Amino acid sequence: MKFSNINFPLDKFEKLIIKIGWDSLEDWIKFWNNKKDLLLINEYWDKNVREDWIWGLALPLLSQAYKYKNKFSDRKIIGISALPGTGKTTLGKWLEAISLKLNFKIAVISIDDFYLPSEEMKLSIKNNPWDVSRGFPGSHSVLLMRETLLNWKLYGLLKVPVFDKSLRNGLGDRSHWRVDEPDLLIIEGWFLGVKPLINCFDDYNLITPPLTSNESSYRIKIQKNLIEYLDTWNLIDNIWQLKPLKFEYMNLWKSKQEKEMLRKKGNALKEIHLSNFLRMLNVSIPNKSFDQINPDVLLLINQKRELIEVGLN
Repeated sequence: MKFSNINFPLDKFEKLIIKIGWDSLEDWIKFWNNKKDLLLINEYWDKNVREDWIWGLALPLLSQAYKYKNKFSDRKIIGISALPGTGKTTLGKWLEAISLKLNFKIAVISIDDFYLPSEEMKLSIKNNPWDVSRGFPGSHSVLLMRETLLNWKLYGLLKVPVFDKSLRNGLGDRSHWRVDEPDLLIIEGWFLGVKPLINCFDDYNLITPPLTSNESSYRIKIQKNLIEYLDTWNLIDNIWQLKPLKFEYMNLWKSKQEKEMLRKKGNALKEIHLSNFLRMLNVSIPNKSFDQINPDVLLLINQKRELIEVGLN
């Protein structure tokens, strides 16, 4: 392991590694250096992927999953809470591929996979002030999400819908169902772990342009919707939060993500639809809600998505 491209403090990082189950950071590094051949999977992350993401996020997260698999007889769920465009999907594919090389199976799913089917979605999102087709709390099959996680914990069988954001000209829809029997489950989402607030208007004077009356009333509705997600959050054993130093970095990341999807699949959010979606992401849930997730592991990232702190919360 080289540290030339790593900027996060190693003292906090070592405490995390020890908490996961290694005697020291040195022992952990030796463990993974002995498995270098397993890490040469470039199908999802090319050889130019930053060293800090491999050693600061991917391998610690994989290490947590590895220890869970070998230490506990019951099935564990790890949650990844990160804003859109952060890189959750790419990370998830890499984790699934690498875990098979370690002789155990990780399945990574998203709360996005539990978006309501198109006809139900139309009713659920009707008259939302941003004219978006999905995204906020209340646009998911929450009961199905909870039942899916619980059934896997109890019986080991995972049956989950797969949502394709490129369908319906970028509006998205369920494309098929995934059936699997993983050893460990990871679920990711942009507001995973977020809970309702007592006062959801403390940031009113900080929003530009200001909230409209429709946005204000819909924000209250979303706070009520969040209550329905709490039973699902309670099934998650360990939450890792990727948190930007500034919330607005998400706008750049999400815009780039949609451009890339347009290039690859031919359909994505663009122009006014993308602007509306970004507005929804910025104001539907108060930014301070993400400060109160209380994750087990907190990773801070700058605008370039470089890890600047990794450790226990």
